[in-house]
Amino acid sequence: MKISKELKVGFIFVVAVGLLIWGVNLLKGFNVFSDQRYLYAVYDRVDGLQRDNKVLVNGLSIGKVSGLWLNPENATIVAELMIQNEVDIPANSIARIYGTDLLGSKAIELKLGNSPRMSQSGDTLISEIEQSLMDQVSDQVQPLKKKAISLINSIDSVMTVVQSIFNEDMRDNLTASITNIRNTLRNVESASGNLDTIFINQKYRINNILVNVESISENLKDNNENVTAIMANFAALSDSLAQSEIPQTLRDARTAIARIDAITQRLSSGEGTVGQLLTNDSLYIELENSTSSLNKLLEDIRQNPKRYVKFSLF
Repeated sequence: MKISKELKVGFIFVVAVGLLIWGVNLLKGFNVFSDQRYLYAVYDRVDGLQRDNKVLVNGLSIGKVSGLWLNPENATIVAELMIQNEVDIPANSIARIYGTDLLGSKAIELKLGNSPRMSQSGDTLISEIEQSLMDQVSDQVQPLKKKAISLINSIDSVMTVVQSIFNEDMRDNLTASITNIRNTLRNVESASGNLDTIFINQKYRINNILVNVESISENLKDNNENVTAIMANFAALSDSLAQSEIPQTLRDARTAIARIDAITQRLSSGEGTVGQLLTNDSLYIELENSTSSLNKLLEDIRQNPKRYVKFSLF
């Protein structure tokens, strides 16, 4: 039987197309001649998941997303997962959509469960969607945002209180206080400089004083026995004073002072001869009159000696 060229060309084309499809799928990691299972997952949204995105278990590619369609009854999205690996998938496994890179590429990761029953082709897995980077950032930033708003409100309240406290008069007083503090610090700095100058100028004298103090310390150290003897003598003297009749002596002295005071009072009141002499001026007057008469007598004797003295030679 003779085969026409058109049939040969058509057969070769079909084989080439089949080989091309098989090669493309093989490059994608899928063998069209291997056993395939189809599992399903239902999502409220898919966040950019597309057909031919990978299905992975612990980072190992075991299939791909073979189809996506919208369920018109409840507006959910059904994802068909073509599994080409013979790995056992428990029935309670979770199909989680996650981002594979920062560019927005998506994939489905199967988080294997612990159910003893393994999923069969046509089963529906539990669905889950990983938060996007923006959602994660938003969840992290939202508490900070609330704290920042609260902090800003607190700062605003504090500033209001500060403005009410620091009025114009208070600001003037504060400025004056700061000026006084600055002047005080300048004075302290000047005094410190003066002290430095004094210490520099008196450095030689200070050194001499320290040398003298050191010499005195050495002398005390060398005369430690003498100092001990002196302290012993002072202790003995203190004991002697403590044993002496100082209280009796003080009482006798107090009695003598009292007697002297009594005598002084009697003299002041004019009692006795001495008191009369001290308080009565008649004796003074008589003495003054006698002195005056004596002076007159002496003057008369000087002027008229013949009246009182007679000379006779024969």
